[in-house]
Amino acid sequence: MGGCFSDVRGGKQAVGVGQTGPSMPSPIPASNATINDAVDHFFRVRRFHPLFTPLELSLSASRLRDRDIFSKSDPMVVVYTKKRDGTLEELGRTEVIMNSLDPAWIKKITVAYHFEIVQPLIFHVYDVDAKYHNLPVEMLKLNDAEFLGESSCALSEIVTKQGQILTLDLHNRNGNRGLKNLGKLTVHAEETVDSKNAIEIIFRCSHLENKDLLSKSDPFLRISRIVEDGGSVPICKTEVVDNNLNPIWRPLCLTTKQFVSKDNPLVIECFDFNSSGNHVLIGKLQKSVADLEKLHVQKTGASFILPSSARHGHEKVPKGQLFVDQFCEKQLYSFIDYVSSGFELNFMVAVDFTLQIEILELQILCTTLILLVNSMLTNRRGFPSTISAQMKMLISIVFQPSSGILVSSIDGKRLFGVLIPVVDMIEKCGRVYGRLNFVRAIMEVGEVIQFYDSDRRFPAWGFGGRINGTISHCFNLNGSASGIEVEGVQGIMAAYASALNQVALSGPTLFGPVINNAAEIAGQSLSCNSRKYFVLLIITDGVLTDLQETKDALVRASDLPLSILIVGVGGADFKQMEILDADNGCRLESSTGRVATRDIVQFVPMREVLAGGQASVAQALLEELPGQFLTYMRNRDITPGAGNIAQTSASYASIY
Repeated sequence: MGGCFSDVRGGKQAVGVGQTGPSMPSPIPASNATINDAVDHFFRVRRFHPLFTPLELSLSASRLRDRDIFSKSDPMVVVYTKKRDGTLEELGRTEVIMNSLDPAWIKKITVAYHFEIVQPLIFHVYDVDAKYHNLPVEMLKLNDAEFLGESSCALSEIVTKQGQILTLDLHNRNGNRGLKNLGKLTVHAEETVDSKNAIEIIFRCSHLENKDLLSKSDPFLRISRIVEDGGSVPICKTEVVDNNLNPIWRPLCLTTKQFVSKDNPLVIECFDFNSSGNHVLIGKLQKSVADLEKLHVQKTGASFILPSSARHGHEKVPKGQLFVDQFCEKQLYSFIDYVSSGFELNFMVAVDFTLQIEILELQILCTTLILLVNSMLTNRRGFPSTISAQMKMLISIVFQPSSGILVSSIDGKRLFGVLIPVVDMIEKCGRVYGRLNFVRAIMEVGEVIQFYDSDRRFPAWGFGGRINGTISHCFNLNGSASGIEVEGVQGIMAAYASALNQVALSGPTLFGPVINNAAEIAGQSLSCNSRKYFVLLIITDGVLTDLQETKDALVRASDLPLSILIVGVGGADFKQMEILDADNGCRLESSTGRVATRDIVQFVPMREVLAGGQASVAQALLEELPGQFLTYMRNRDITPGAGNIAQTSASYASIY
């Protein structure tokens, strides 16, 4: 286990010691697939699959159409997911229930729930002819079955419902609702987890033997479960405490799935960390979870032993001892537990209006746009079918009547007007050049988050723009002097398009003001006893010029129900953004020396998403969000059934 990391930073972090996110497939033997920042880093650097939670869908229907003459229909459901190209991928089929118009199917459909992706589900209900009842449902040809109706929804619509139950109307294919009363389909989602019971433990050691020559040992613990054949399987390890013979490790959380039972023996080994992977054993002992509880109650330590060597032939008992400073039993609620019980994610967005444009590239873009639009004018045709939605938006913004550049009417079908010289387009085009990826990020992230926000009213800001000759580092995107919210994702897009025509691109790039505004809203929610968690999306193409002020704002915000997603667009040097995203395990520190209570930032450079062929920038941005959400809730002992997420300490709400 000690040599399984190829880098020192990853090797020194804890693995499998606390579930802070959804389940994931795990190549580590006997892991309970638990997530924390270290595990996330471990899997990401090895390019394993993103995080997911396995769900089982239970299906039932009522008032189905009767297609049989001498009996009732024999219904079966086929469940599909719609892929990005629009094609359907089958997820599974229920059994056939004979002679029932109100069936409740027993067979469950398993689906992997990804928080960061919108997952459209399609349900087709069929009446299966009696002559095929002896065939396995997987072998049934759907062309031989009679179609009874279909319905569709996003998976996130199900998991956010009370009890995770959603009832849908059945209709004809492709949304055709010509025939009414085709019945209803009810979908119930449940997590496929063995147990949510867990124990939280704080381990401490004293008087460990020093294994280093020029410094002290760098100890960590590895815990393994003994299995039936007498061997052991690692289930977790702590972080490394540098240069310390009396270490105290951070709390670790072990689920019942990891240790099986309180009486099952565990092997606890203490190693001195070496970057080569050849860690030196300081000592080991064998205790069950019940034994560890006794150590805590009795406030006594357990002695390590060193196994016998061929030369000495007997075990050595070093001075070092293991203590259990904390032992408590708890339930590990999942992200789905919270959102299905009424907790919401409130989306906020801040868009960079600083100017980061190469003039040569801008002239090339302007020329390309003019040739395209001139062709459309000449041929009296609308947008070519090959033009992307983002490019259509760019053309519409640059060549709209209010711009004075082109007297035109653009409705996607007709465009009439007179084009004026390229030079007059430069300033106008500069407002939107490089903004196509801004549009993509807003749309993709917003489409995911909106399912978790009941009113879908989103605060939206711009920063770094010049308004009436004055540079503003936080202004309302909709141009209102008082109201900061817009209606839905389309409202964000409309406000952004309007602002591009009214706000001059300027600079410098400052994050502090918008983070402080978002944190103030999150802080106010605590005093209102709301069940809300806030997500701020910042989209930028510039180099950050207020790094320390931003770090100060983030450290303060780490105590609040807030996560911050940053998308870097373009070819700028984003090293400072990577500092803010504390994926190296080092939490941010403010100018006063205060350390962030948790990591709340996720940074993604758009160029890496595009180069890496990832399907969605939202997927890259949002994969850590459930873990950040759960860390906040668990650190404050907030349960899904809690009436609010207000803090016991008023200091959180009074930070700002």
